[in-house]
Amino acid sequence: MSCLLFAHAHPAYVGAISLVMLAAAGREAGVRQHRRVRGPSGWLIGTGAMFLSSFSVTLLALLVIVGNRPWYEPQYAIPLLGMLLGNTMSGVALGMDRMTETVWQQRSVIEQRLLLGQTAPEAVREIRRQSIRAAMMPILNSMATTGLVSLPGMMTGQILGGSGPMEAVNYQILIMFLICAGTGFGASAAIVGVERHLFDKRHRLRLDALHVTDDSAAS
Repeated sequence: MSCLLFAHAHPAYVGAISLVMLAAAGREAGVRQHRRVRGPSGWLIGTGAMFLSSFSVTLLALLVIVGNRPWYEPQYAIPLLGMLLGNTMSGVALGMDRMTETVWQQRSVIEQRLLLGQTAPEAVREIRRQSIRAAMMPILNSMATTGLVSLPGMMTGQILGGSGPMEAVNYQILIMFLICAGTGFGASAAIVGVERHLFDKRHRLRLDALHVTDDSAAS
């Protein structure tokens, strides 16, 4: 099946498998959060953020950087999208989990700030910043130690396949920057989406929008 997909470059096939990958990533991003947004909104927030970030960065890489013809060639599009979705999924999950959990823990502080006249974005500004930091920490740590502590699979595979070390390193650096951009964009969008869902138009905190996940059911 995979050989058939890679042998026939058709945008419908690539689009279909990309949507399946996106749906699976959206589910995994929310299923293990301790306090997640109630209902389908939580899935839509995470999935929408990953769609905007991963698909836009992948499209940019295929059209501008890789430059293959056609641009939707499965040999390039599917692996690149998979790497971006996998890492963005982790960042989105970590950011959303940190955001909801911290808002719950600091609910009294947030409500006091709202009573003092702050708007919702002002009341959770530091929480939003720390959530983005938590989402970006894995990819930033990986970028800082790549080639020194760990050898990523793509670079190792290219070297074992006979490519020169410098060529493999250049490709890996490109991939890491793309992953970092996709993760940052996706995590920021997801965290802002959660923030807007937890407050109404009158800037009131809505903790009823959160659902506590049963850890035994999620594992």
